[in-house]
Amino acid sequence: MKRESFKSRIGFILVSAGCAIGIGNVWKFPYLVGQNGGGIFVLFYLCFLLLIGLPILTMELAVGRASKKSVVKAYEVLEPKGTKWHLHGWVCILGCYLLMMYYTTVSGWMLSYFFKFAFGTFSKIDPSQVENIFGTMLSRPEEMTLCMAITVIGGFLVCSLGLQKGLEKITTIMMACLLLLIIVLAVHSLMLPGALEGAKFYLFPNPEKVKEIGLFHVISQAMNQAFFTLSLGVAAMEIFGSYMSEDYSLTGEGIRICALDTFVAILSGLIIFPACFSFHVEPNAGPPLIFFTLPRVFMHMAGGRIWGSLFFVFMTFASFSTVIAVFENLISTSIDNFHWDRKKAVIVNCILILVLSIPCILGYNLWKDLKLIGGRDILDSEDFIVSNLILPIGSLVYLLFCVSKWGMGFPRYLEECNKGEGVKMPAFLLNYFRFVLPIFILLLLFQGLL
Repeated sequence: MKRESFKSRIGFILVSAGCAIGIGNVWKFPYLVGQNGGGIFVLFYLCFLLLIGLPILTMELAVGRASKKSVVKAYEVLEPKGTKWHLHGWVCILGCYLLMMYYTTVSGWMLSYFFKFAFGTFSKIDPSQVENIFGTMLSRPEEMTLCMAITVIGGFLVCSLGLQKGLEKITTIMMACLLLLIIVLAVHSLMLPGALEGAKFYLFPNPEKVKEIGLFHVISQAMNQAFFTLSLGVAAMEIFGSYMSEDYSLTGEGIRICALDTFVAILSGLIIFPACFSFHVEPNAGPPLIFFTLPRVFMHMAGGRIWGSLFFVFMTFASFSTVIAVFENLISTSIDNFHWDRKKAVIVNCILILVLSIPCILGYNLWKDLKLIGGRDILDSEDFIVSNLILPIGSLVYLLFCVSKWGMGFPRYLEECNKGEGVKMPAFLLNYFRFVLPIFILLLLFQGLL
């Protein structure tokens, strides 16, 4: 059966960027910028995005495009005879399943909060009761299961339509809406009284802040965020390389994906900080920002119910675009390795993800006393394995596969990377890829384990 390919270039870029653009862009990036010297952090972040993120992204895409296969078969096609690189493909798929075991739950939280704002739940309570809303949701496994199931079933329904009619078409519409929403929300925040102080805190270079927390800390945080923002190392990007045309260079397309991902991340902060400063609410990181701080801000705003609803539609789109991208990887792997048709691959994987997502949900109520890795709860343990182990180790494997003679080899990688129009990857970077880039990735790995 002939392998599907993207119908358009913009479809590939939006789907790939949609995979990269996720919840972390909104609840982590803006806070890191604000707390690590504003524009100084952004400058380091962009440098590391070019130095670490972009090269690994082109390597994942090159493995996919050169093989026209999902990750396990891709390694089998490209690896020298007698080598076992394809075993890493199965680790990637395990990473995708682990990621979806908790990401679907968090995506469900966004959906739940959209409904809460849309149906006026926050209009009926005092701002001091906002934290109780989140706590009540976590204590109700039936509510979280319903929202998770809507996310999972909706995601697999999109993927069941195929690459062009499902994933590409829906993601293109959804990403267009997401970009429009984020611009509207950012403009609205910037027009609030006192909003410019928030924008200054967020983006203006702040040498005093850097001196206070230390330059090394700022650099370390920027490197960490630049690497993890693209979801590299679990073949989430490799699968889209396998559907690509050869009309454009991988470096050029990679730059566009990074630019779109960064655009959304920066604009997220222009929603959050001006609004928080306008209403004298202290911004913070992680779930408290999304589920405690921002609802209070929206409750003080004129038309807050509408703005809150729009914000959580944006968050739902951001998380759902990642979900369906990873689902496509799981489906394609099942089709390539087990010779299933798309319908069977969708049904089996849908049931599997629905079942595997339940422990994360129960970890906040019936199993709330269960502690796993280093005293972490179920969600944090699953995230630790994916973020601190599978992503950096997987990226290192992709790197070694593309630059060493025991893998795909640098000449073949470079040839694949530079096919088509657009920015070319320079050959003189070979020694940087061989000797410097692995050190960066090992630093990220050790930093995550400390």
